[in-house]
Amino acid sequence: MGLLLAFMAAVTVLSVVPGPDMFYVVANGISAGPRAGLVAACGMSTGLAVHTVAAALGLSVLLHAFPFALDVIRVLGIGFLLYLAISALRTSMSTSDTTAQPIAGKSLGRIYLLAVLTNLANPKVILFYLAFFPQFTSTQAAWPMSAQLLALGAVFIAIGIVVDGTAGFAAGRLSDLLLRKPGVRRWLDRLSAAVFGGLAVRLAVDDSV
Repeated sequence: MGLLLAFMAAVTVLSVVPGPDMFYVVANGISAGPRAGLVAACGMSTGLAVHTVAAALGLSVLLHAFPFALDVIRVLGIGFLLYLAISALRTSMSTSDTTAQPIAGKSLGRIYLLAVLTNLANPKVILFYLAFFPQFTSTQAAWPMSAQLLALGAVFIAIGIVVDGTAGFAAGRLSDLLLRKPGVRRWLDRLSAAVFGGLAVRLAVDDSV
């Protein structure tokens, strides 16, 4: 229980500090409204669930056997983020300054799927699981190691979806208010494009992956 409480405190702090996942969720909330922000947060949590299961099944063994896998994942992540940046930029170019209507063209299913794929394609998340989670496991515990990792992952996901969902919903509500003013829609799309593009550049130049 002591390890679990320490883990909950640590991941709460980590979840509150803005990171790539939160920026992604907020960008979707800004560009497509509060529902999109919540859906993006759910997509991110789904990706984390996949990472959790992979870690429990022995992801470190796989990466040790195929070290180039992280490079492949990095390239995929950069590609997804650049695609999102270009899509948002194209939307801003096709948006009339005189139109200030809520965004309805973005499919929530598409937002969810891209959120899942973006999370899965982020090698930082994989490294986080491999480096951080084992510190809160114990060989003396009654549960096997795989069960401990699954439990920690579930706690991490629960805390993360609350924090990211709140941020995405708040960003969406703010964008709804701003969209009532002519011309703001275009700049919100450009802001989203800048966020996605910045995340892609950050992933490309980060030497720690």
